[in-house]
Amino acid sequence: MEKVKNILKPKPNPQQLLRDWQRRLRQECRNIERQIRDIQREEKSVQKAIKEAAKRNDMGSAKALAKELVRSRKTVNRLYENKAQLNSISMHLGESVAIARTVGHLSKSAEVMKIVNNLMKAPEVAVTMQEFSKEMTKAGVIEEMMNDAVDNALDSEDIEEETEEEIDKVLTAIAGETAAQLPEAVRKAKLKQPATSEDVEESVDDEEELEEIRARLARVRS
Repeated sequence: MEKVKNILKPKPNPQQLLRDWQRRLRQECRNIERQIRDIQREEKSVQKAIKEAAKRNDMGSAKALAKELVRSRKTVNRLYENKAQLNSISMHLGESVAIARTVGHLSKSAEVMKIVNNLMKAPEVAVTMQEFSKEMTKAGVIEEMMNDAVDNALDSEDIEEETEEEIDKVLTAIAGETAAQLPEAVRKAKLKQPATSEDVEESVDDEEELEEIRARLARVRS
């Protein structure tokens, strides 16, 4: 019965498909913009926490937070790239529909296939692009692609390792001269006096605050 319905159901014309795809692509772009705003808003809290950690000579926490900030900025850069690629798909689809008016059907687009394949490897839009891939394959815009790309994207680590140089630059830019103090000098100063119960409690509180900030950043990056 379902097969009969599918046969009787009129196929959407290229213009209808384009309008639907472009609408969903715009929505995906808005989702990306919202995620970027959330990350950048959270980054302000991280910058404040880095300055506070540097003031109390807690360079370990300051550096850990700087690393999270580097990761977040890389995520934002990747999101901007994803948005640009989504816009590029929309543009190329418009060109395909213009050609379809002449030939009567949608033809394959190597450029769209290339961009969709790239975005299927991006964690933020992998699932959405898998759906687009199926629909565009059915419509004859792209050829069928392997699902391995999506599986690898979802199973892969968040981003590549951050370099020490990047982290140090962030520390210096945010905390200024305070962050430039050598960790060795800080350790020597603390070795001169035994740790008190207040020091231990403060260290625990700092670690809890650090984990809370990391958790918030992880939520807005996901």
